[in-house]
Amino acid sequence: MPTEPLSRARIVAAAIDLIEREGADAVSMRRIAADLNVGVMSLYNHVPNKASLLDGVAESVLSQIEFTDDPGAHWTDRVRMQARAFRQIAHHYPRSTMLVVSRQLHSNAGLFPVERALTTLRQAGFDGADAVRMLRLFIAYVIGSLLREVGVTPTFAPVPGAPPVRDVDPELFPQVSELASLLGSCDHEEEFDFGLELLIQAIAVHLERKGTRG
Repeated sequence: MPTEPLSRARIVAAAIDLIEREGADAVSMRRIAADLNVGVMSLYNHVPNKASLLDGVAESVLSQIEFTDDPGAHWTDRVRMQARAFRQIAHHYPRSTMLVVSRQLHSNAGLFPVERALTTLRQAGFDGADAVRMLRLFIAYVIGSLLREVGVTPTFAPVPGAPPVRDVDPELFPQVSELASLLGSCDHEEEFDFGLELLIQAIAVHLERKGTRG
């Protein structure tokens, strides 16, 4: 079976696969060349340097977000759809998503989700400053939820493969003792939706109060 010709897309795909297996620190032009069984210099015909390669990874991940936006829907429903779409791709590429949020992207692929989110928030009635704050708030929430889900920052959620919450002194820690079973279990989908609804309700109240003051 003939080998697929070397291309930027193939190089980026190899980098994504490596990042998801070993993390972004494992990426080097030499390592990618070895994984693709090609000479390292051949990569530079398609990707000028490592920084460009990492930008390509971030752009590729963002371009795979499947928005099912409905411009006619209420803004709260549109925000829900967009946040869940971002969570879905973040869940599929957790380590690459960390790279996405660490890079300042100026390509169409990098800016399109930002434009979509800001448009939704401005059409809802938020001014520019608040729209940017809300965008950052939702990104922080999605990433924080992702980190907890993959066990990077457990924050009182069970880590896959870890032992359950150990017995504690009920007199010293009455609440921890009583709620140990809840602390030791977590439905990540349910937890994400719970937090998302609180965020949406809070910013809806914020919008209403600003409108009243205006």
